[in-house]
Amino acid sequence: MKFYSTNNTSSRVSFKDAVFNSMPQDKGLYMPVNIPRLDDKFINNLDSYTLPEIALHVAQNLLGDDIPADDLKTIIYDAINFYAPIVKLEENVYVLELFHGPSLAFKDFGARFMSRVMSYFLEEGEKQLDVLVATSGDTGGAVALGFLGVPNTRVTILYPKGKVSDIQELQLTTNGQNIRALEIDGTFDDCQALVKQAFTDKELNEKYRLTSANSINIARLIPQTFYYFNAYAQLLKLGKGKVVFSVPSGNFGNLGAGLLAWKMGLPVERFIAATNANDTVPQFLTTGVYQPKPSVATLSNAMDVGNPSNWVRIADLFKEDMNQLKNLVTGYSFDDAETLKAIHAVFDRYNYVVCPHTAIAWQALKDYQQDVHVDDTAGIFLSTAHPCKFPDVFPDEIASHIEIPEQVRSLHTKTKHSVELGKDFEGFKKYLLKNN
Repeated sequence: MKFYSTNNTSSRVSFKDAVFNSMPQDKGLYMPVNIPRLDDKFINNLDSYTLPEIALHVAQNLLGDDIPADDLKTIIYDAINFYAPIVKLEENVYVLELFHGPSLAFKDFGARFMSRVMSYFLEEGEKQLDVLVATSGDTGGAVALGFLGVPNTRVTILYPKGKVSDIQELQLTTNGQNIRALEIDGTFDDCQALVKQAFTDKELNEKYRLTSANSINIARLIPQTFYYFNAYAQLLKLGKGKVVFSVPSGNFGNLGAGLLAWKMGLPVERFIAATNANDTVPQFLTTGVYQPKPSVATLSNAMDVGNPSNWVRIADLFKEDMNQLKNLVTGYSFDDAETLKAIHAVFDRYNYVVCPHTAIAWQALKDYQQDVHVDDTAGIFLSTAHPCKFPDVFPDEIASHIEIPEQVRSLHTKTKHSVELGKDFEGFKKYLLKNN
């Protein structure tokens, strides 16, 4: 499979080049030249396949012969070695639990797949790979664990000072080995801007072999399609065939992956873009005007993105007919007070605890179901992170019902290591050049 830049549709690069270059020099994002439609027999019988089997079939169709079948199978069965169940909360309301991987967040799907793909493509004697990643919370932890100890790689994680939870920060800063953390005095958008500028800086690219582990990297997006197909497979086992997905959205890689799955033939009735106060996309879906703005800090910090990078991919998917996008995607946004209210409502109704991002997705689904009155369609809202990662959000009566996994308890015995930097590019560049 060949890939092109969203800023130059006539360009062509291999999957390997797209993975290692991460972002084209023209500042677009890579997309597959052809999006294959999976055959109806496979789609209609998804319930007879396991998650790794589904992942392998989807990846083979997207990547073609870029990775031989046996090697791709090894990568996927190693990377996707945890489950992602849908849990019924009430009639036609299901939660897709995506937090059963090692970092307790949905980003384990993308980070583990990408790290193994990069390790596979790295040839002996090649220049060290420097992975730059900006995080608003969960990406950094998933990338850190995905790349920890991978030979000939070094990961530099940028995160906004004071704007990630304590547990998220420990996941970023306590790994050592080939993982280092930079505490940026700014927002996630500032961190993301530093990473993007590094990729277009001539001096840095001459000295280092730079790539990104953010969702701007196509190797992060592809494995996120897997759990959409797998969720639908689980619905088929329950005798249901119509589905709406409510997706908590920040940088919009998650929704972008769902729309890519739809393009490949997954029969989804509707996607719901659920955001916090950073409502750039819901505003666009309502007004038709796309107006990025500075991000604002919220309880759902992993979604604090005012200028989502992956929107250019979504726009590219529907460049022939933007009205089709508006007919397929509905946007909802909620402030912190509404988020807290949703957390309480989910606990009171189902005795189930959701993180603030997941609460927003639940509220968006419930509002959509009330607005549209579709009785025969299953609604699945994505649970993107384990609630234990946000202990300060919950009152005691809810917090006491959260089971703390062992990998979180052990974090508190480790020492934080990070370097504080401002949000200016020259300071970031100086750090990279000095700390070779």
